[in-house]
Amino acid sequence: MNDFWTIVWKETKDSTFSGRRSELIVPLVVVAIMGIVIPWQIGHLWLSLSPAMITIVCYIPFHLTTSYICDAVAGERERHTLETLLASRVSDRAILWGKITVSVAYAWGLALIGLMLGLVVSNRLSGQGHWEFYHPIGIFLETLVLSLAASLLSANAGVLISLRAATLRQAQQTMAVGTLILLIATVLILKSVPSGELERLTESQLILFFIGGFTVTNLILMGILSASFQRSRLI
Repeated sequence: MNDFWTIVWKETKDSTFSGRRSELIVPLVVVAIMGIVIPWQIGHLWLSLSPAMITIVCYIPFHLTTSYICDAVAGERERHTLETLLASRVSDRAILWGKITVSVAYAWGLALIGLMLGLVVSNRLSGQGHWEFYHPIGIFLETLVLSLAASLLSANAGVLISLRAATLRQAQQTMAVGTLILLIATVLILKSVPSGELERLTESQLILFFIGGFTVTNLILMGILSASFQRSRLI
């Protein structure tokens, strides 16, 4: 656990205090889009948890995690800063889970900040004179879990791809193709379900279905990563 928290601190420090403008601009843009632009355009409807809103809350952390985790593994190897980390006594698993934890916390945390800011903006624009939260609350909590599961899926897949990618660009391109395949597969799965069965599913049941699918996939990928994440492959 000490090694794990060492990696968490190292990754957090690198992303927060590196001084690169892109790492400061991206969080501000994400929070502005989720917390100001979209709620400003659709107003009070932002609080109703429409399918489009749920998709946004899940996709943005997924995309952010993809960018972060590829840079944390393939990017560090390409910049030749990974050798110092690998030369330390920190265990392979601490490096793996530390990088995944920070990438997921970074992306999912930005989504939460955007949601809270959007809550304020939507209530200010409604002019109803009373405070209203996202509703129904059960769907909101399930959406948060789905967003977290999607971020973890992106992180696991990103590390697995980065282990085999020669460069950061190659890792990012492979992740982009993988994301497209995932979207196509999701559409095909939904279309394969009989329309009558799909209509009988509530929004909550549909979200739980995706949570279950992402969870099973994450467990499989985590098992593969535990066995394949080795110093010899990172060097």
